[in-house]
This record gives sequence, C-alpha cells and structure tokens, in this order.
Amino acid sequence: MPLTGVSSMASRQVLTALAEQWRVISGQSLSLIAAGGVDVAKRIRAGEEFDLVFLANDALTSLQDEGFLLTGSLRPLMRSGIALAVRDGDTLPDISSEEALRSTVLAAPSIGYSTGPSGSALLALFQRWGVVDTLKDRLVQAPAGVPVGQLVAQGKVAIGFQQQSELMGLAGITLVGSLPDTVQIDTVFSGAIARSCLDAERQTQAAAVLEFVASAKAGSVITHYGMKPA
Repeated sequence: MPLTGVSSMASRQVLTALAEQWRVISGQSLSLIAAGGVDVAKRIRAGEEFDLVFLANDALTSLQDEGFLLTGSLRPLMRSGIALAVRDGDTLPDISSEEALRSTVLAAPSIGYSTGPSGSALLALFQRWGVVDTLKDRLVQAPAGVPVGQLVAQGKVAIGFQQQSELMGLAGITLVGSLPDTVQIDTVFSGAIARSCLDAERQTQAAAVLEFVASAKAGSVITHYGMKPA
C-alpha cells in the first residue's frame, strides 16, 4: 500500500515531482494530496489519517506541540520566497528595490495576497511601511486553496503576491520576479511523520522519504520549482 501524504499548495508541485523520483529510486509509492495550509492543519486536528505531513515550519511545529506528529520526525526541507505577478500583457512594474516595490504597491488599484504564511508576512511588511490604512480597501485575500495567480489571471487584482513556487507555470499571468533582498520573506517548509502512521514499517518508509527530500539528490528538483533546499 502506498504511503499517504498531505501538503500545502506551495509545495505541491515540487513534492509531486520528488515523489515520482522517489518511486523510481525506491519502488515505494507516495500518494499526495494538497490543500490550503490552514485547511491541512484543520484536517490533521480533526483526525484525518496520513503517513506524512508537509507544511510551513511554524504550522508543523504547532501540530508537533499538540501531539499530532511523531516526536522527533520534523525536518526542514525547503525554503520559498515571495514573488509578484501581473496579468499577461500588463506593464511590468518596477520591483528592483524596496523603494520601487513600495511605489508599485501604493500605485496598484488592487493587491492580491494569500491566506498562507506569505500573506501574513506581506501584511507585516505593509504595517512596517505604515501603509496598511492606505491600502486596506485595495487588499484582496484569495480564498484558502485558491492561487493568488488565479485572481491575477482573472483580472480580479492588478498585482498579486505569493510564494514563487505557486505562481510559476500558471496560465494567464507573468511572473515579474522575487521581492528585493531587503524585504524578501522566506518561508521554510518542513515535513514530518503523522501520529496516525502507526505501523513500524511505514514509519521507517516515511522517514526514508523525508531523508530523501532533505538530501542533495533532491536539491535540483527543489530549485527547478522556485525554491531552495533548507
């Protein structure tokens, strides 16, 4: 029986590719599903059973503290920065510096952001800039599980911020680029063995999957999907 795993949308593509690579190397299948990170955490807390859980490190740490993960199994796996996208055909805004990015944000008629950690971090950046009140009527939060890029492609927002991995490859948008280094917000995504993985052999197999995803062999795949090894 294949191992089962659940992840947030941000790491869906890279984990799907790594699961296939792992199948070729080991002969062991990993069946993955993905949802919004908030929904994944709710499902774990509600008792849904998986062998492996992949989420932002803060969310996984909370689940570990609450006893939903196998003690000591949590491993940081990859880091993802925030990028900005516009609708195909729109003028590409200047985000080459913090000042340019701030000007772009203030000039945008609408701004999309996510329910995930990148969204919270972005709002904290706007707070630091002192522009939250100015922007509050222009901020549009994507529903859980809906890519911000989808709102951009549909013309519902003029610019959209999300993990670069979630914006890559989406139809109808142009990826402008990553945020400048001075304001870039990296989110660490980790993996862990769920408490519901009770069989000793499956625990061993799940640990081997985490070891593989954290290995140098997986690094090129992680980079290909817009992330960096942790």
